[in-house]
Amino acid sequence: MTRVKLCGLTTRRDRDAAVDAGADAVGVISGVSVDTHREVDPGTAADLVAGTPEGVTTTLVTMPDSPGAAADLVERVRPDEVQVHGLSPEDVAAIARAVDAPVVAAVGADDPDAAAYARAASALLVDTPSADGGGGTGETHDWTRTRAVVESADVPVVLAGGLTPENVAGAVETVRPFGVDAASGVERPNGEKDHGAMRAFVAAVRGA
Repeated sequence: MTRVKLCGLTTRRDRDAAVDAGADAVGVISGVSVDTHREVDPGTAADLVAGTPEGVTTTLVTMPDSPGAAADLVERVRPDEVQVHGLSPEDVAAIARAVDAPVVAAVGADDPDAAAYARAASALLVDTPSADGGGGTGETHDWTRTRAVVESADVPVVLAGGLTPENVAGAVETVRPFGVDAASGVERPNGEKDHGAMRAFVAAVRGA
């Protein structure tokens, strides 16, 4: 069964709504170099992680300046896994050696270094990145290319990028990923998380 991660949670209320919707994983964003309303400070990230029920995976999403900065943040937040953006495969490998948590490397569907990231990380997240390397753009990409990544990678692959309750079933059927990840696709126009959309997203994945 395809796993579901609901990402960019900033409050306990939204975290609890994601858990109640049936999410397998929840994502909190901290320590990123892009301007996003989804970022929280490390203390808030640690609080959201600590209060997540057992059985739901907590993911710290970050864009660290260095492997050492990533390790320090992981030590403070204590997530089940860490998802990193904007780093080289060598830096991802260094983080994997430094932290006591699986590392998920974010890549683009056309990233020529996808195989190197797969060797360095425990899993890949295939996203539609912005020019500065950040995710959460709300834009889809060619899912057949992500399908090729799924078929070639020796690690689990999570699909992200513009997924919504309306299109995620088709994405799952096309890509057959290990998991799917949504942030902007379960938000209202003002950027607040839409709890009904979160429930609909999970239901769509379960029915795919």
